[in-house]
Amino acid sequence: MTRWIVLVVLLALIPLVSGEYYVNLSSQILIFAVFAASINLLLGYGGLPTLGHAAYLGIAAYVSALVHLKLGLGHWVAAPVALFVTTLMACGFGLIALRAAGLGFLMLTLALSQVLWGTAYRWVALTDGDNGLRGLTRPFGLDDAASFYYFTLAVTAFSIWMMARFVHSPFGAALKGTRDQPRRMSALGHHVWLIRWLTFVYAGFWGAVSGLLFIYYHKYIHPVSLSLANSAEGLLAVIAGGSGTLAGPLVGAAIVMLLKNWASAYIERWNMLLGFVFVAIVVFMPEGVVPGAKRLWLRFRSRT
Repeated sequence: MTRWIVLVVLLALIPLVSGEYYVNLSSQILIFAVFAASINLLLGYGGLPTLGHAAYLGIAAYVSALVHLKLGLGHWVAAPVALFVTTLMACGFGLIALRAAGLGFLMLTLALSQVLWGTAYRWVALTDGDNGLRGLTRPFGLDDAASFYYFTLAVTAFSIWMMARFVHSPFGAALKGTRDQPRRMSALGHHVWLIRWLTFVYAGFWGAVSGLLFIYYHKYIHPVSLSLANSAEGLLAVIAGGSGTLAGPLVGAAIVMLLKNWASAYIERWNMLLGFVFVAIVVFMPEGVVPGAKRLWLRFRSRT
């Protein structure tokens, strides 16, 4: 717990020691960290790989934007409505996706997400299609980089804390049991499907929270936010950082966002570099950066 408090304090110092570019970049990393951490609930603790999690980020952003722009309602109404609608959607999607496991679950989540992505592109009257929705504002007058960063940091810290309480609770222990030994958990009287469905809905809710932060930061929403690429980047961040750990998605989100922003400024084919980095991580630290670094540190201490 002390390490997490120290980390939050250090992150709070970023606007005091860096320029606006790095403050905005840090805000993007925090937003993506919430998104990756919500995927980690499914992949790392539930053993459920998903390629459709961008649906919750995108739908929450779109609902918030539509309520704000089309209905003219403030953020105090738009945000709860967006969270409610997206969580309700996660309830329905979970009923469909959890009819299968493993590769079947992966393909169902991808299919459901692609349906929404295609709808966002084609329903021009509602979403403005490829042009996206513009003219959005941030809540609480958080227009400067530093104030929005502190708002994002507070929401991210609360989100990670809530997810940590979830996975360290008795329910979280049961969830990890369904990941490792689903038949044994079922024989012991646990409702494996219900545990997974509740986790699916909970992960969808935090995906929606990242969607609200996403649209508040960009003040713009485009169908690409629902795309397969967005889901895949979140999944890669979890795998690279270390699935089944609390710090893994944060480290993975930092790796992805730093490569996207820095490498793309200097290298035209930056996606190749991103691919090489992930290949190197999988080869040398197959368990992820956080568990891999811990393993190397313990090996170093044992030798010295």
